[in-house]
Amino acid sequence: MLPEQRKKMIILMINMFIAVGSFGIIIPILPAYLVSIGEGGTAAGLMIAIFSGTQLLMSPLAGKWADQYGRRIMIIVGLSGLALSMFVFYFSNSIGILYVSRAIGGIGAALLIPAIFAYVADITTMEQRAKGNSLISAAMSLGFVVGPGVGGFFTDFGLKIPLLVSAIVGLAAVIFSAIWLKESKETGSFSSEADSDPMVKKLAQSVHKPYFIPLVITLVMSFGLMAYESIIGLFLNDEFSATPQEIAIMVTVNGILSVIVQIFVVDRIVRRYGEGTVLNIFLAVIAAGFLLSLFSSSYVLFFIVTLTIFSASSILRPVLNTLISKLAGNEQGFAMGMNNAYMSIGNVLGPMLAGLLYDVHMYSPFLLGLIVLVVTFLISMTWQKRKKIEHHDPALLK
Repeated sequence: MLPEQRKKMIILMINMFIAVGSFGIIIPILPAYLVSIGEGGTAAGLMIAIFSGTQLLMSPLAGKWADQYGRRIMIIVGLSGLALSMFVFYFSNSIGILYVSRAIGGIGAALLIPAIFAYVADITTMEQRAKGNSLISAAMSLGFVVGPGVGGFFTDFGLKIPLLVSAIVGLAAVIFSAIWLKESKETGSFSSEADSDPMVKKLAQSVHKPYFIPLVITLVMSFGLMAYESIIGLFLNDEFSATPQEIAIMVTVNGILSVIVQIFVVDRIVRRYGEGTVLNIFLAVIAAGFLLSLFSSSYVLFFIVTLTIFSASSILRPVLNTLISKLAGNEQGFAMGMNNAYMSIGNVLGPMLAGLLYDVHMYSPFLLGLIVLVVTFLISMTWQKRKKIEHHDPALLK
């Protein structure tokens, strides 16, 4: 990348790191916090489902606004929503207010994520796109590394103190972006593809886009992964009596490995094997991880399985983003908005069902995730076979 591109990428990465880090701070305390207010798996699932549900409802509109008004303002407003949600979370004394805070956070994430990935598309060439997306994903992973570690540390000062720290860090992200982030294009030069159609019509329109199947894969993969992630803290607490610090260690180590993989591995393996082959291999790896989760009899074994699942997913996320971006042409805002919308559908249904199933039997969410990941793998194989037969986009699916 040219120096100016690198400068912009660094600003975006710092921006994403602060935003995700401020949310990651609360991860280690959630199981103990939910127990303290008399809640369990259903509440844990609903927290993520509400966040993702509001993100889903806002995503098509957010994609339109990113194309219409520019990336910078959407990033700043999105960060503001995330910071506000953490302040509401901190001052909440009931599960109802907690759900409200998650809804506010979902709106903020809907505005933020498509705008950042559209910004990356604006400042990179097609050849640089995978590297740019993997760097942003690495910044997200690094936020999850630092955030939970900080959260685990601050629990020594009180269970809710990490929430206040998270809110303050989120506010710092807003100030940082307002000062340092510049617009990626000249005013008025954004695509006008997006319109004011409702979300349902946007989803119907996406069926006819060349990137529809990658969107479906994103949905199904997100369903399985979020079913897993939504109950992992409760599972560690209930099955292995893990402390907030032990949960923080697991999340932090997973995050460190994800950062290493996204910075040093993703671009190399995509260049060598192509997005399609990489997609199939690591979907299979994640499915195998879900299967092994059913037989993990100790904290250490479960730790190893989780490392495998999170490392593979850290490769798949930028690969899917790159596939969609390459097929989107000039409608990057719309495509990234749809990407966020499909991901959010999976993020709503996965945690909701996982939370309900967890309260029935703690291992059932892992079985659910295994099934949907196998479905995802079959969808990917079928789509790629058809694309090769049609000789469409051979560079993407070599």
